[in-house]
Amino acid sequence: MTCRIGSVVGVATMSLLVGCAVGPDFQQPKPPLAESYLPEKLPPQFVADGSEANPAQRLTPGGDIAGAWWAMFQSQPLDDLIARAIKQNPNLTAAQAVLKQARETVYAQQASFFPTIIGTFSPSRNKTPTAALSPASASGNPYYSLHTAQLSISYNPDVFGLNRRQTESDVALAEAQRYQLEAVYLTLTSNLVLAAVTEASIRAQIQATEEIVRVERGVLEILRKQQKLGQIAQLDVLSQQAITAQAEATLPPLVKQLGQQRDLLAALSGSLSNEAVPESFTLESLHLPEQLPLSLPSRLVEQRPDIKQAEANLHASSALVGVAVADRLPLLNLTAQGGSQANALNGLFKSGTGFWTLAGSVMQPIFDGGALLHRERGARAALEQAAAQYQSTVISAFQNVADSLQALKADADTVRLATVASTTADTALRITQDQLRLGQVSYLAQLNAQQTALQARLTLVQAVAARLSDTAALIQALGGGWWNRTDVATEDPRGDNVPGLFGAHSSR
Repeated sequence: MTCRIGSVVGVATMSLLVGCAVGPDFQQPKPPLAESYLPEKLPPQFVADGSEANPAQRLTPGGDIAGAWWAMFQSQPLDDLIARAIKQNPNLTAAQAVLKQARETVYAQQASFFPTIIGTFSPSRNKTPTAALSPASASGNPYYSLHTAQLSISYNPDVFGLNRRQTESDVALAEAQRYQLEAVYLTLTSNLVLAAVTEASIRAQIQATEEIVRVERGVLEILRKQQKLGQIAQLDVLSQQAITAQAEATLPPLVKQLGQQRDLLAALSGSLSNEAVPESFTLESLHLPEQLPLSLPSRLVEQRPDIKQAEANLHASSALVGVAVADRLPLLNLTAQGGSQANALNGLFKSGTGFWTLAGSVMQPIFDGGALLHRERGARAALEQAAAQYQSTVISAFQNVADSLQALKADADTVRLATVASTTADTALRITQDQLRLGQVSYLAQLNAQQTALQARLTLVQAVAARLSDTAALIQALGGGWWNRTDVATEDPRGDNVPGLFGAHSSR
């Protein structure tokens, strides 16, 4: 019996090997032929004013991105904050769990390549109705025991590749989840950098506003003294009081923004809002990266997690077309049963107690109202959708990089002009203040100078912060160096990357 069952399994295995997987074979999309991100030639560097505070940023075409890319800002508090967030943020933990679930789905589907073997043992105690039937036992005793031990083997040879295509789809979906984890990681680290820059910007704006309030109060004090001397009218003092109050009123909204930004940092780092974030950030504590790696356009499709995820989804949709085609073809099933049956347990495997059955069947859909045909057409339409979504993702990725480069180019010019404006306005304000003390100008002249200086200072703060933020945005748009990082596990303990007959190709 064992030899015959082995023969059945052997035949089934041979049928699997000689069978073909129907449906389209997946072809990895070719990278775009673009040689640059912008129609015009990029300058080799983005120059602001050339000072130590606002250095030039030089592009390095083809340069690689470090896994811990935020270290370019040379801020230990930022490094500590992101390290803690990577350990505590629940979104990363959830993404890892989804990846594990997807891989277990692959393992479950891979079981379809093996026979299903079920062993059973059924003991029973029985009585034959002697008034209606003859005793079932050979001894003529109406009471008898029956012990049955049985082994059942069932196998569906994958002649047309139904199981192979389904496994291929599941492997691709698991790969998509792996890149989704990378996208969550990149989004988290980028948001932390942007949140730190925003906090630094708000602190600088608060500092500038407090300085203006201090100046406004000083002007108000001067005007009160002049009123006592009869040099100006009370109306002038009241006007300055209103202006001072208006300047003071701009502080609470900034304080509110700072508080909310601290709440955001706590949430991103995986903490509750009642837990204080030990790190704080100022513009002076964040160093502007002077060397900017710029990946080649042909490499962008291999570096962006969203593009790799879209490619994996395209692969899964391609495999599902094969599944839909195979559903319309014959399904072969092979079964084998063997066992032993005896009245006594100690005689269960004696001569004459054995039995076995070998069977095969072929199932072919004949009429289903066109359901399988339309499912195949639907699968092909889903493949077209996935291909279009992949192209859309690639276009958006190129746009992200181009937008970041345009922003950095404009940021350098903005910082240069804002620096000149702020320096000039501060000089004009000091001269006006001296003239006001000597009585050479009215307080209105100083008021105008103050407002100009305030606006120029705030514009400079925002420009410097924008340069930092857009630098982080460029690194995010280029993929964030996830291929060089080792701080969040993505590989499966049973093997490298995603398991499966078709494997998950590495992007590097």
